[in-house]
Amino acid sequence: MTQSSISKEDFQKALKVGRPDNIKRLFPNSQALIVSGKYIDRAMIKKNKAMTIAANGRNHFVIQGALMAAQRANAAIIIEIARSEGGTSAYCPVSLWNIARHVDALCNELNITVPVAIHADHFGIKSIEDIEQAKIEIPSLFDAGITSIAIDASHLTDAQNLLANLELMPFVPNWAGLETEVGEIKGKSGLSTAEEALFLIQGLNAHNIFPNWIALNNGTTHGIEESGTGINVELTHQIHKTLEKYNVSGAQHGTSGNSSAKLMEIASKTRTTKANVATALQMISWGVEVNDFGNAILDSNGDFIKKHDKGMSEQTWNKMLAIAEKQKLKGGDFKKLNLPFENIFLSQTKVIRERMAKGVEDFVFNMLVNIFNAQDTAPIAIEDIINCGSHDPGPKSTPIERAEDWTKEEIIRKGGLIQSDKGATGNFDD
Repeated sequence: MTQSSISKEDFQKALKVGRPDNIKRLFPNSQALIVSGKYIDRAMIKKNKAMTIAANGRNHFVIQGALMAAQRANAAIIIEIARSEGGTSAYCPVSLWNIARHVDALCNELNITVPVAIHADHFGIKSIEDIEQAKIEIPSLFDAGITSIAIDASHLTDAQNLLANLELMPFVPNWAGLETEVGEIKGKSGLSTAEEALFLIQGLNAHNIFPNWIALNNGTTHGIEESGTGINVELTHQIHKTLEKYNVSGAQHGTSGNSSAKLMEIASKTRTTKANVATALQMISWGVEVNDFGNAILDSNGDFIKKHDKGMSEQTWNKMLAIAEKQKLKGGDFKKLNLPFENIFLSQTKVIRERMAKGVEDFVFNMLVNIFNAQDTAPIAIEDIINCGSHDPGPKSTPIERAEDWTKEEIIRKGGLIQSDKGATGNFDD
């Protein structure tokens, strides 16, 4: 159990200075300590060999359970939704534009006093044409309460990835948490290299852009982990070592389905401070049987196994199965039922609703305390906020590279020299 507590006085001090202006404007009377993702990253670094969960809030109960777990573990936490999950073509009821409202309401309802960042994950740029729309959408996200963002142009060439990041940075507030990505998350196909990661981080550094996190394709997948390969810890360690002087942390995507031992290695042997968990939390909130690291257990026919005393009611589960059969949905495609079933979930009895959130709480608590080493990071973050006296602790690194070495022409030239394998083609979003 946790030992270090947060005094009411310190909480109020942090609440006064730690909330960004967009959060103050949206929720002027709130007691929710919604902060920049920068502070969450810094707390994990100060704790040392710690990472926190970035819980993908695909439904109301995932957000509720994750916040309850963070409070119980006294841990700073990130609540997020990816553009594929909650963007303009959403399959979840929680969106990039309402997730802050969900978090704020639940923090006040449940008396959550730990710092929480709200992250727009995988804001995907899949083509050069996507950039202009992103210039409109990104400001709208911060207007809606986002406090951290992942610009994911990893689908593009290395040069285009860097150039897209540079073009979009003026639309991201300086105080916000920032994640960038190299190598699309697609399992053992197209693994990221140190050369690619260094190119991206050096180019950003030359233009005074200092990401909190870099995400890699380090062998894992989104959704249900089927390959049995999972996270390549040694590759991750090597790339993080190469980037060490640029002071960037790692963001681990595709956490669901990787063993507890592997996740503990990521926390202890790499510079990772953020671990995304999406599919596992969805399944647990539903009451689907999972193994100890959140991968759904399938029966002999390849179907999910629903625990009768966990998650949604049996009546609701049978409705879901009927719709899935009608729409020919199997495995990971069940995620598409989040949106049409949210109000059905909310219409269930209080006992059922509470157990949906409780399942998530217990799973996330175990991860935070026994696997991620994130317990008692909330007071660390709050002390940091008070000491900084601002919602912005400032840049994470300092300029090392020269801007004249990283002009558009030089970026295209250098990017063309990189030898890399982008792996299989296809849609790897989750």
